[in-house]
Amino acid sequence: MMNEQENNIQDENLEDLDQTAATESQEPEEELSQEEKLQQELADTQDRYTRLFAEFDNYKKRTSKERVELIQSASKDVLNRLLPVLDDLDRALSAMETAPDVESVKVGIDLVNQKFRKTLALEGLKEMENLIGQPFDAEYQEAITAIPAPSDDMKNKIIDVVEKGYFLNDKVVRFAKVVIGQ
Repeated sequence: MMNEQENNIQDENLEDLDQTAATESQEPEEELSQEEKLQQELADTQDRYTRLFAEFDNYKKRTSKERVELIQSASKDVLNRLLPVLDDLDRALSAMETAPDVESVKVGIDLVNQKFRKTLALEGLKEMENLIGQPFDAEYQEAITAIPAPSDDMKNKIIDVVEKGYFLNDKVVRFAKVVIGQ
């Protein structure tokens, strides 16, 4: 299409025939060289795009694999920390069978309970505390039933906690199951 326009210009400008002929002979060479340059740039850009796409795809696969490994190793670490508590529970159960004194068994179970809670706290688990008498909050509690409030000031407040709620690093992992007053 470019050559047709140049031919039309040549026909219209007969008096500038020498200049037009010189320009025509130079322009196709420049066009070809520019065209070749553009094709080379396009090929380079496509090559970079292909490599970048492949690199990004490899990155996605690698991070996905790392995430799975991280999750698996995180649970492994938690379980390794809980194994001593499990051992203590086994020892407490075997001691209960032969212990003549119930008080010593209670003390042993209490120690295991404290150790277990401390291990969970180190992992970031925190218990929802002091819920009785607090206003009901659906973001943290689940109302399993509602009973008549013993007094007017206990309406829409928590009367009893059926199951404790827990946070893991300030995120709710289990909602507290509560009874509210109406």
